[in-house]
Amino acid sequence: MYIKRQAEAELRLALASGKVVILLGARQVGKTTLVEQLLRGEDARFLNFDLEIDKSRFLAAATLPPEEALRTFGSPSLLVIDEAQRLPEASRIVKGWYDAKVPTRFLLLGSSSLDLLDQSAESLTGRNRKLVLPPLLFAEALDSQSWATAGFTPEILREKFAAPLRAFLLQRLALGSYPEVVLSSNPQRLLRDLSSDYLWKDILQTGLVKTPDLIKRLLLLLAHQAGSEVSVNELATQLQMARQTVERYLDLLEQTYVIFRLPAFSTNPRKEIAKSQKVFFWDTGIRNALLNLFATDEGRPDIGILWENWVIAEVAKRNALLGSPAKLHFWRSHAQSEVDLVLQMSEGLRAFEIKWTSRRTVGRAFKAAYGVEVAAIGPDNPFAPSILA
Repeated sequence: MYIKRQAEAELRLALASGKVVILLGARQVGKTTLVEQLLRGEDARFLNFDLEIDKSRFLAAATLPPEEALRTFGSPSLLVIDEAQRLPEASRIVKGWYDAKVPTRFLLLGSSSLDLLDQSAESLTGRNRKLVLPPLLFAEALDSQSWATAGFTPEILREKFAAPLRAFLLQRLALGSYPEVVLSSNPQRLLRDLSSDYLWKDILQTGLVKTPDLIKRLLLLLAHQAGSEVSVNELATQLQMARQTVERYLDLLEQTYVIFRLPAFSTNPRKEIAKSQKVFFWDTGIRNALLNLFATDEGRPDIGILWENWVIAEVAKRNALLGSPAKLHFWRSHAQSEVDLVLQMSEGLRAFEIKWTSRRTVGRAFKAAYGVEVAAIGPDNPFAPSILA
């Protein structure tokens, strides 16, 4: 079953732009499936740089004049290179072909921004369109459910299908939203495979991590601390690592789309926390697989943490799909008043408190400081995180 992705329209526009298109996202997030679906019936040639034979053919072609090089692939209208980050010089070669004004268009897929972004950002400046494909949005994942695929609006789903909608939401909190996981009859096994080392395969292949076990230990600590303010110094002490090493590993995990960091929002450091950060997982299923906690009931002790991570990740995913028009933050004053999510947008600030059960009045201190109402997001409306329309 193919789950229709909201990124399809943006990818079509990018491919029509005439520029080199770079589609990024974690492994198994559905990049190849999306592209194959979108290009069905088109004159496209696929290479996969996880395969040595494809890398060798590409490098051999690069020794030839541009048009002759592309004839070795059949002179396709579109050349798709999967796992492009596995060959850092690919962007330089594609730049040469692009600058030669060959009729072939180029689409590069990458499961990390490590070499691909660093190299192509330099080589393809002004020549590329970058898109990020995150795990499934909640609305996309719902398309896998027969009871939710009859064109119902969110309001009708909440009214007429409250019970299955709540159950499906709890499944997504526990198991996450990787496409294969959503469709699988054995999602826990898939998640254990992904969280063993598959998602950070690119990190291990770079040789930047000398002790692979440290990545797993760091991720385990982050899984326990998801939604809390994270101290790099404390992580370094617990792992018996240098602070600079921990910072580098956090950067690598961000660049491979495993985690993302939420910085503090502040315009008044005397009254507000300005330098702290929180760490969240792009997919709660990966976080739960690291902890081996897959319960899908509301009674699990970490339900509040899961809900906060899930909501903020939903907002972050939509923001990534839209080209990151908003900057995401949390807010805390020195007097311990807090707001879970602050969106800094061109039209102003929006603020949200994310709670599974609490109905208390929220955001008075933030409203007093910034004149912005703080809205509450609870599980009664799982569509609320689609606040970036």
